[in-house]
Amino acid sequence: MSSLPVAVVLPELIQALNAAPQVLLNAPTGAGKSTWLPLQILHAGGIDGKIILLEPRRLAARNVAQRLAELLNEKPGNTVGYRMRGETCVGKNTRLEVVTEGILTRTLQHDPELSGVGLVILDEFHERSLQADLALGLLLDVQQGLRDDLKLLIMSATLDNARLQTLLPDAPVIASEGRAYPVERRYQALPTHQRFDEAVAMATAELLRNEPGSLLLFLPGVGEIQRVQEQLATRVGTDVVLCPLYGALSLNDQRKAILPAEKGTRKVVLATNIAETSLTIEGIRLVVDCAQERVARFDPRTGLTRLVTQRVSQASMTQRAGRAGRLEPGICLHLLGKEQAERAAAQGEPEILQSDLGGLVLELLQWGCQDPAQLNWLDQPPAIHLAAARTLLTQLGAYDGKRLTAQGQQMATLGNDPRLAAMLVAAKTADDVATAAKLAAVLEEPPRGGNADLSMAFSRNQPNWQQRVRALIQRLGTPAGTPDAGRISVLLAHGFADRIARRRGQEGRYQLANGMGAMLDADDALGRHEWLIAPLLLQGSQSPDARILQAMALDIDALVAECPQLLTQSDTIEWDEQQGTLKAWRRSRIGQLTVKVQPLAKPSEDELHQAMLNGIRDKGLSILNWTPEAEQLRLRIQCAARWLPEEEWPVVDDEALLAGLESWLLPHMSGVHSLKALKALNVTDALQGLLPWSLRQRLVSSLPTHYTVPTGSRIALRYDADNPPVLSVRMQEMFGEATTPTIAEGRVALVLELLSPAQRPLQITRDLSAFWAGAYREVQKEMKGRYPKHVWPDDPANTAPTRRTKKYS
Repeated sequence: MSSLPVAVVLPELIQALNAAPQVLLNAPTGAGKSTWLPLQILHAGGIDGKIILLEPRRLAARNVAQRLAELLNEKPGNTVGYRMRGETCVGKNTRLEVVTEGILTRTLQHDPELSGVGLVILDEFHERSLQADLALGLLLDVQQGLRDDLKLLIMSATLDNARLQTLLPDAPVIASEGRAYPVERRYQALPTHQRFDEAVAMATAELLRNEPGSLLLFLPGVGEIQRVQEQLATRVGTDVVLCPLYGALSLNDQRKAILPAEKGTRKVVLATNIAETSLTIEGIRLVVDCAQERVARFDPRTGLTRLVTQRVSQASMTQRAGRAGRLEPGICLHLLGKEQAERAAAQGEPEILQSDLGGLVLELLQWGCQDPAQLNWLDQPPAIHLAAARTLLTQLGAYDGKRLTAQGQQMATLGNDPRLAAMLVAAKTADDVATAAKLAAVLEEPPRGGNADLSMAFSRNQPNWQQRVRALIQRLGTPAGTPDAGRISVLLAHGFADRIARRRGQEGRYQLANGMGAMLDADDALGRHEWLIAPLLLQGSQSPDARILQAMALDIDALVAECPQLLTQSDTIEWDEQQGTLKAWRRSRIGQLTVKVQPLAKPSEDELHQAMLNGIRDKGLSILNWTPEAEQLRLRIQCAARWLPEEEWPVVDDEALLAGLESWLLPHMSGVHSLKALKALNVTDALQGLLPWSLRQRLVSSLPTHYTVPTGSRIALRYDADNPPVLSVRMQEMFGEATTPTIAEGRVALVLELLSPAQRPLQITRDLSAFWAGAYREVQKEMKGRYPKHVWPDDPANTAPTRRTKKYS
């Protein structure tokens, strides 16, 4: 084993670990960094305490532990052990623990000092999973504040060294050249006229015909694996065994895929990117890479995740190609053109930039970190995703805006997805705990395809679910109870109230309590039910409606009877224009879904008034009796805010008035019990109530309703939202006025609409003196002929005004 490539850099690595708190190791696939190096570090003796080796995938964790134990002629659980969700194999003599990501996070939360641990190794860090980024942030925090003696080794075949060295500028970088066998990389674009599964199967079968050895085929997801497997089955001989490999398979089924082919046969492993790293699949010398992967992208606006199929990065292509050269010279066929491959991104996008961060924020709050920026990240979590996470935790009762609530503390200790954790802590009886634990197990590893009815899945007893149930019950510390299908909806409502759904007419279409649409397959039997609760949804790629993956029928009346806190009540009003009456209704809602509507037969005056205000907000202010006087008062207040800004004038636009109905309208609604009475309400008096006495006086003096012209007539001013106020007056009554009148303490000139004796407009001006000296002459000529009995002086600015028609004697 000392001939492994990584053995060459072992002395340099041991020296770096002794001298620096963090070390970066670049070692290609097959160099022995996972399956040999940790033991050598352990035997070197420079590490004070246990070594924790983090593997991102469960299958890899178990296999790496198995391999390391075999090198010691032991079984896992002695010197080398492993821990993953639902399975622990460690003993009192264990000095090297291989763990999965969630386990490391739980260990850190339980014991932030990592007592008895001397070194943490983050393997395959290039995958940049959300939990790996969190683990790095927490470990760096531990090193800085609690354990300056803790060592950290970050290793992968394709590390993003530039980014890591920016974050860890003092960390030594050690590179192992590796000893992979040569791999011939070929490129072949798939024909556009063929179906994907058929084209991939044909290219794979051709490579198998021309080359010996077993083959590893990378596909984006389970659906493609199943379809390509069907196509391949008709194109390969009986000596070829087809083995699927993906995360949702049981660990035992996954192990079948990586074991050597039986003598006289060879195998084709059809895998997702689970097979990129940490697994040596025996006998593989051929790789077919479809150059695609399926990733989950979280939409913070909807709170849902959608699956996107995209081209893999160049780093992933390199990883995949390397699988062909682990044991002998090999061939990798990339199913895209070489130019396309060269244009691919250098590194994949880290999960932290595209994932639901609810669990991450819950972990950070438990850690005591209110602001994620307090930790060191390779990529800062996006602010919009953090905001969505905080909103969810608030809805679940875990977060009060500053810190975790008591319920949030309970949820955080479980290490589950926040929604499932909320459901688990809501379970109080032994039977409820057993029910919630089974629901969590099913929703963590839901059945694939087929029926969306969660109650059918719940009725089954799969070994992996049963194992998970036992672990959750043990973690909750309650006695074992019996799962009760009748309690499913009540428990789900604690974590998924926003995913209660009501049928909305079209076949299979529902509206969720959060306002979004959702849909079932048209032939799904669940579609006959009016109410569902749908804990598992997937954002549609073609339709705006979410796709319902798992749901169950709901007895809404029974649910609200047991969980009245789900309901919010609002009183609304409906207008009966014909009868001139108001109809008040009380609506009970779950989110945006109306559960119940009942009339308020004899509401109190307060209830009726509140319903009226809700109705005005629904219908708009136009429902009120806006007399010209009321309209002008509102305009005068708006104008005063512009022209006399030194005062604090109330805001009287529609939005402000609707928001403040209780303060300005409600005090004037005493005795108003009908639509007729509401329409008779004096809006002018109500608006006056917005003004304190001093502002009322200033409004009257500075922005008057009327202007007194030289004849003594009081003529109404017309105020406008966008233009200066208008004074419409017969021209003769303005004789003797040399200049344009002003208001607002001289700051605003009036617009004069000068009228003929017959009250028809003759001239509009904002400069009266210029009019008298100029355009008046033309008006005078025309008016003398049309109205000879009226006075049309040559010097109107200095002529006495008149209301009369006859000339002066």
